[in-house]
Amino acid sequence: MTSLTRWNPFKSMAPVDLAPEFNDFFRGFGLRPVWPAADLPDIRLDVTEDDKNYIVKADIPGVTKEDIDLSVEGNQIAISAEIKRESKNKEGERDICTERYYGKMYRAFTTPMDIESAKAQARYANGVLTLTLPKKSNGHSRKIAVN
Repeated sequence: MTSLTRWNPFKSMAPVDLAPEFNDFFRGFGLRPVWPAADLPDIRLDVTEDDKNYIVKADIPGVTKEDIDLSVEGNQIAISAEIKRESKNKEGERDICTERYYGKMYRAFTTPMDIESAKAQARYANGVLTLTLPKKSNGHSRKIAVN
């Protein structure tokens, strides 16, 4: 076994990368691979919870806070962002290799409990979006003593 390939089932559509050398060959020429699922960016998340809140940390480097859109509806959270690329080449210059992604990114997920969207807070600093999502209290539940 000379080389191991790490497989991420959430990132690629195929169970294995059938032609990693083929993708690397075109990467040197500044072209993107033919398979779109191979190089799509994703928003990486860490989700934690305490008694009152869900805390979400999302890595979204290279965007401004104005280019991030958030929506919370019930227990569904959607994050989208647009990475803009300025292509200002001086006269006589040309791109040899471009690997940095630009375009739209999207991630949606659900939480076990509904969120109070009016009290939700978002903070973006150093490429990390931090969401504090308060859990909606259920006014209809109560403890019943067993006799």
